[in-house]
Amino acid sequence: MKTSITDMFDIEFPILAFSHCRDVVAAVTKAGGLGVLGAVGHSPKALEIDLEWIEAEVGDKPYGVDIIIPAKYAGDSDGGYTVGDINEMIPVEHKAYVDDILERYDVPPLDQERQGQFELREQGAAPLSANSAGPHLEISLAHRPALVVNALGPPPGYMVDQCKEMGVLTGALAGKAVHAERHVQAGVDFIIAQGSEAGGHTGEIGTMVLIPEIVDAVGDTPVLGAGGIGRGRQMAASMALGAAGVWCGSVWLTTEEAETHPVVKEKFLSATSADTIRSRSRTGKHARMLRSAWTDEWENPETPMPLGMPLQPVLINEAISRIDRAAHTKGSGAEQLTNYFVGQIVGTMNKTKPAAQVVFDMVEEFIEATESLATQLKVD
Repeated sequence: MKTSITDMFDIEFPILAFSHCRDVVAAVTKAGGLGVLGAVGHSPKALEIDLEWIEAEVGDKPYGVDIIIPAKYAGDSDGGYTVGDINEMIPVEHKAYVDDILERYDVPPLDQERQGQFELREQGAAPLSANSAGPHLEISLAHRPALVVNALGPPPGYMVDQCKEMGVLTGALAGKAVHAERHVQAGVDFIIAQGSEAGGHTGEIGTMVLIPEIVDAVGDTPVLGAGGIGRGRQMAASMALGAAGVWCGSVWLTTEEAETHPVVKEKFLSATSADTIRSRSRTGKHARMLRSAWTDEWENPETPMPLGMPLQPVLINEAISRIDRAAHTKGSGAEQLTNYFVGQIVGTMNKTKPAAQVVFDMVEEFIEATESLATQLKVD
């Protein structure tokens, strides 16, 4: 295959795979696509370890890193808030509501060691802030990624400048044409047009409508289609709409290499495309995830509504850890509560297979779809 994206990264297939799991990143890169490591949940040390491991696995083949550096963030005028600062801003009724959920679903407390780790983080930088992401960028550029992607809003000027200085390409996600235009003005090399079907932070415009709007808005800047894409037919549709390739995230969550929570993976394998919801319950911003008792609790109009970012993730961080650690118990309240970010493609993620096989299956179905279209254009 040959597109502006395959030329840009010297890859065989224009399939970019976003994953928090280094094994998925390496597997997709080695299969001819380009794996992109989601770094937001990594500590600086863990990121350094994973990038060194990926580079040892893929050799000279390209890979990327996805980070979150918001252009504006809470407390930036005062040097940025700490987790402790955010904790003091959280209303008492919200803390009480989280405690109530955990009590009603009989979620056990953490052990002393784990609890101590949360207490030590009080003076750390607030999550999803420039201060917390700064080390991610520094560590990434100390290695040799082919690209760095900013996952939330236009990348700040210093990020683009540092990447260009190091010869690293940059990209950004957009849910509206106007967002894509801002990204281009910020100097990115390509745009990811992410439709509402996508997992994680996503807007309200569907992929079928969004891709051509963004392609038309950004001119010669290459565009990747994202949102509800995990099969070759969807890849063909995206490229027919003007995309030069695709950006996939959810489809890797049920692969053999994925480190998805085992209980959540089983939920994904049996879910339909109607079993997701855009909810603010985990990050404070609308993000598509698997519907569960957790999202139902936060959708109840008679209870406190989710707080904004970064208050909501600080509020629920320990609770999510408690839920995930207890969710292995069959029939438990924690099992009912546990969930994770996933897009509407989950309805076809009903079989566990190697990540490389997902790549090859997508390419094979893409070829079949495009050949089928070609036969329909024949004139007697």
